[in-house]
Amino acid sequence: MAARRKPKPAAKSAKGKERVEPHFGGKRAPARKPRKTQAQRNTDRPFRRAVLRVLFMACAWVVLMLGGAFLYFVARLPDPILLTLDDRPPNLTILASDGTVLAERGLRRGYVRLDRLPPYLPRAVIATEDRRFYNHLGVDPVGLVRAGMRNLAAGSVVQGGSTITQQLAKNLFLSPDRTFARKLEEAIYAIWLERRFTKDEILELYLNRVYFGGGTYGVEAAARRYFGRSARSVTLTQAALLAGLLKAPSRYAPTRNVELATTRVDIVLDNMVEAGFLSSAEAEAAAAEPLRLRTFSDETGYPYAVDWVAETLPEVVGNTEGDLIVETTIDAGLQRAAQLTLRQTLDTEGKALDVSEGAVVVLDTSGGIKALIGGRSYRTSPFDRAVKALRQPGSAFKPFVYLTALESGYTPDSIADDAPVAVDGWSPKNHTGTYRGAVTLRDSFAQSINTVAVKLADDVGRGNVVSTARRLGIRSELHDRPSLALGTAEVTPLELVAAYVPFANGGDGITPHIVARVRNGDGKLLYEYKGAKLGRVVDQSYVAEMNDMMNATMVSGTGRQAALPDQIAGGKTGTSQGSRDAWFVGYTAHYVGGVWVGNDDGSKMRNVTGGTLPAHIWHDIMVYAHEGKQPLALPGTRSPWLEEASSRWPAPTERTNAPLYRRMIDLLSGG
Repeated sequence: MAARRKPKPAAKSAKGKERVEPHFGGKRAPARKPRKTQAQRNTDRPFRRAVLRVLFMACAWVVLMLGGAFLYFVARLPDPILLTLDDRPPNLTILASDGTVLAERGLRRGYVRLDRLPPYLPRAVIATEDRRFYNHLGVDPVGLVRAGMRNLAAGSVVQGGSTITQQLAKNLFLSPDRTFARKLEEAIYAIWLERRFTKDEILELYLNRVYFGGGTYGVEAAARRYFGRSARSVTLTQAALLAGLLKAPSRYAPTRNVELATTRVDIVLDNMVEAGFLSSAEAEAAAAEPLRLRTFSDETGYPYAVDWVAETLPEVVGNTEGDLIVETTIDAGLQRAAQLTLRQTLDTEGKALDVSEGAVVVLDTSGGIKALIGGRSYRTSPFDRAVKALRQPGSAFKPFVYLTALESGYTPDSIADDAPVAVDGWSPKNHTGTYRGAVTLRDSFAQSINTVAVKLADDVGRGNVVSTARRLGIRSELHDRPSLALGTAEVTPLELVAAYVPFANGGDGITPHIVARVRNGDGKLLYEYKGAKLGRVVDQSYVAEMNDMMNATMVSGTGRQAALPDQIAGGKTGTSQGSRDAWFVGYTAHYVGGVWVGNDDGSKMRNVTGGTLPAHIWHDIMVYAHEGKQPLALPGTRSPWLEEASSRWPAPTERTNAPLYRRMIDLLSGG
């Protein structure tokens, strides 16, 4: 009789119990944990009550701490009535070295009531800065979530979550520090403001206090600065520009970049359409209207220098409150003369030579900036090429090569071979296309012979040349390729001119500076420039030899057009490949100056070299700068007999082409 198959166990028993599956792996399955009895559950209740009590107490403490923090912050708030006053931001007065007022910045030009503004101006601000302004209580959780999602999607911070009320709170009460505590304070203050003021009052305070770039605080000052009219009468397009500035005032200000400012107008108009404040047709019509920007006058020649003072100021005095009076190193007359000379020269000669822009820097021998011209016209282009434009210096970089050679054992009379050369497969050519054979270093420097400079750099080590340039003040990135000797690494005009100053002052390092002293409105001294204290960066014997060679450049070399009629000077021309940049940097014992000309797009000029247009501009500016200045010897050539010898110095038309040291010997010997 066959064995009967056991029936399969049911999934659940009649009482609803689940089937226990067999345990695999050789071990018995753990027994099911028995349910607790009622007595056991009654025993656990005190423990649960204790946990709940602890949680309740913790929550209570958190609430108390937040409440205490809120009361603490509120206690520190000023009387709300004071907030409605026209609280002017610090007024910045910038003076030249002789006390001439160069500019006043930061003035608030009147408090404008919200109901006096065209309605599309506050709407443009709301659409761009805080679209839910009338629907939140000072902090907008929806806006925070939306901003967080957009930032997460973009992989960077592309949108902030601060409301207009929070921005006002930060402006009124807080520092710009980005910390969690500061954000918490901002939120609490924003809620407090919402409790004390209406929405329209908050918006009015915001528009009259916020920074709009260009040194302007408040919508009225900004409208007058950018459009030459009151905020009460700005057009829709102009209102969109003002609203667009709030995201990044310094970047989008039309005084800095008209193209970026115009691009922001379209974005703001689109925002207004999305917010329901404008129709698409109205936005398109507004976008087609001209901005009618105010014409920014630069007849004084001051704007470039004033802008750099404003940028430099936070580095020397930090965040301060109250009025500030800044005394600068600028020579007001020289600043105006330099601006006029550059503009007139480019206007009369530039077009025929395909030259559109230039920059001028003049320093004294301690590094004080006497003139700073960042372009042909501040009105047409506020970009400061003197401070910010990186351009190839060409042969104006060679002094660092030759100084390194002198420090390595060469002398101005050392003989070099001007002949074809190849370094790492690269074969430089001379500007003339010819070779002269055996020449002294003095002559090769004066005539700006490329082959000799490349050989010298290769011999002494290009890394050492870079170190020399760094020691004298070049801060921009420098490569170590063979073409370094010919100035193919980009530098700014300011740093290149500053690096020549040790040749003019006897070898001391300097830091170019424009702020001499800063006082508050009560006359208290807040800052005074004490000197760079960099010490000697070039031995005086090498300074003398460099001055010998640089003077030869102006007597018999490529810089003859820059020679001054009554001053002993040295200098160097520079022309980059394809005549895209042309320079002349030169100096006397009084001043060091540099001129760059070229085009912003890097296009070629027509037969312009450092010895032509830049040398002419440098000459005219330096003639003005040296009016009434006694001729002095260049440092390192000074001796007891120099003053008497310089008084017998021949007139410019009678000078020979001999180098400086040779002419001094001839004078002493009666030759």
